[in-house]
Order: sequence, then C-alpha cells, then structure tokens
Amino acid sequence: MASRFSLLFLTSLFIATSFRSSAADDTDVTSGVDGGDLLIRQVVDHGGDDFVGENSLLNADHHFSIFKRKFGKAYATQEEHDRRFSVFKANLRRARRHQKLDPSAVHGVTQFSDLTPREFKRQFLGVNRKLRLPSDAQKAPILPTNDLPKDFDWRDHGAVTPVKNQGSCGSCWSFSTTGALEGANFLATGNLESLSEQQLVDCDHECDPEEKGSCDSGCSGGLMNSALEYTLKAGGLMREEDYPYTGTDRGACKFDKNKIAAKVANFSVVSLDEEQIAANLVKNGPLAVAINAVFMQTYIGGVSCPFICSKRLDHGVLLVGYGEAGYSPIRLKEKPYWIIKNSWGEKWGEKGYYKICRGPNVCGVDSLVSTVAAASTSQ
Repeated sequence: MASRFSLLFLTSLFIATSFRSSAADDTDVTSGVDGGDLLIRQVVDHGGDDFVGENSLLNADHHFSIFKRKFGKAYATQEEHDRRFSVFKANLRRARRHQKLDPSAVHGVTQFSDLTPREFKRQFLGVNRKLRLPSDAQKAPILPTNDLPKDFDWRDHGAVTPVKNQGSCGSCWSFSTTGALEGANFLATGNLESLSEQQLVDCDHECDPEEKGSCDSGCSGGLMNSALEYTLKAGGLMREEDYPYTGTDRGACKFDKNKIAAKVANFSVVSLDEEQIAANLVKNGPLAVAINAVFMQTYIGGVSCPFICSKRLDHGVLLVGYGEAGYSPIRLKEKPYWIIKNSWGEKWGEKGYYKICRGPNVCGVDSLVSTVAAASTSQ
C-alpha cells in the first residue's frame, strides 16, 4: 500500500511540474502574453533534423539554417531575421514540452516554427469563436453502431480529394466545409469533384442568428455550419478549377450559378458520442469537425494523445477515418484514433494528415461535428 501511494504521489508531482513549466514558458515572445491556451506544451527527444532533443538549443543555429532551407524562408532585414530566430528558439523549447506531454506523437520543427502562437492562430486557424451552434440546429438521427468496421478510411473508397493548402489565411472553415461536401457529393453522384473554398471566402457572409455581428468572414474566420447554410441557400458550390483559391479575401464574389458542381440537400449536427460519430462517418462520408490546434503547430507524425488539451475550438478540419490501434505509451496500451485531413499542405504532418486519439473528446474533436448530404446534380 505504501509503495502504491508513493508511486501515485510521484506521478502527480511529475504532471504538476510539467504543467507549471509549460504555463511559464509558452508565451508570445514579442509581447510576453500567453499565446497558447494556458495549458499543453510539449517536447522532443528524437534524432533527425525535424526533431528537437534536449541539446537542441545548443544547435539552434544549425536547426534554423536547415529550417530556412527546407521551407524556403527568407527575411527582409537582419532585424527581422534575428527576431524570427528568437521565435524559432522559443518554439524549440515549446516542441520539447509538447513531446513530453504527448509522447505517442512526434513533435519538432515544422513550417510554423518561426511564428509565435498568436501569429500561428491568426494566420493558419480560423474557426470563429464568436460563432455558436444555433440552438435549433438539426440533430443527426441516432444510428446503429453494432456492425461498425474496426478500421475505416474514406481515402480507400475514393471520397477524399488531395490535401489542399489554405496559405496564411484563416479560412480553415471553408476547407472543412468543402471536404465534407466533396465526400457527400461523391456518395450521391459517384464523382469526386474538388470544390471551391474561394467561393466561400468571397461570397459567404452567413451570420449566426443568435449572436449579432458574428458572420463568416473570409480570412478572419467562420464556421462550417454557417458555410453549409450559405451553400444550401446559394444553391451549391462551384468547382475549384472554375473558382480557384487565392488565399485572400479582398476580391469580389464571382459565384456563377450556371457552374454549380455540388449541392447541399441537408446537414445536421452529430451527437457528442464517438460511436455515433464513427457511424455517421461510415454511412454519410467525411465529416466537418472543429478542433483545438495547440498541439498541431509542432506536430510531425504519430498518434497525438496528450495528457490534457483545451476544448476551446479554433481550427476546422475534415474527419476521414479511424484506426483501431495506435500505441500510446502515455496510457500504456493500444489506443484507437481518428484520421484528420488538414489544410496546410502535404509537407505538414503525415503528408497533410493528423492522427488524434479517440477518447473523451480529446482537444474538443467530438464537440462540433457536422454531417452533410448532397443532392444529385446534372452539372
């Protein structure tokens, strides 16, 4: 009994110490204000140029040189270069903390390693926190779950387009929306069409009926359900090739109803229940989901299964599948996981994809899940 108590005490002490150092270090280096969600920070102890071990700060110049070359980074002035190097070193420390609290994934140097957490959120996330799910939102019907496959991936069935890149525009919500409709349209018509995010960025200003002034706002953020509502009202979305992505929200709306490629029949919100989410995924196609992306800035690969993660949603992604067994030493057993398609290009993560533990709503991934049905179209 005494030894068991001692083990429990040491474990608690380790977790408390990790969180204390995490909260102290993960700040915006330019302002001293916490740029994360106050919590989870992580760490790395692997080999290779993308990984940052305990002695990485001693080799920060080397890592920064590789980083600049690999991601084509160039800075206009020496002052900006020095500032970005300072941010880079702060992110090396942040990646090490992330690794310690998320040991089943690999964290290290990514294309975002010269950005403060605040800059990262502003440029590469984009779920508008002011937008709330309407209280009268349609709820998806409860589906049977007894015959679900152990592993499932819509990429294997032709319902997922290649990974896209939103650039430095907070338009993730539009990519999550098009991904869900691309999959639904494939199920309805048998055709996989890459749909236009730029149409949503330029033309969708759908507002939250319960919160005045909260509207889908291009690179300043939006919400997938509002985008689906816009698409339903507008009549559909055009193809990517007919309305290509520019990564800015300064252009006029160029929507052409004669070139609609996919139409929304209806959409609904899935229950905060992982079995129901899995059942809707298998039956209805890829799902639009929101997530907290604090671990994603330093993510390189593996199954992300952090001790704790904020459920404050700030990033829109696409749920395309799930797996039964991703080893999680943090929980000392095999752990099922979700497969997430992101919109930061194929050089990020696992060729543009993110794996996150299935469990008690890790990083809020179960909190805002939408399924869409597409209407058949002859376009």
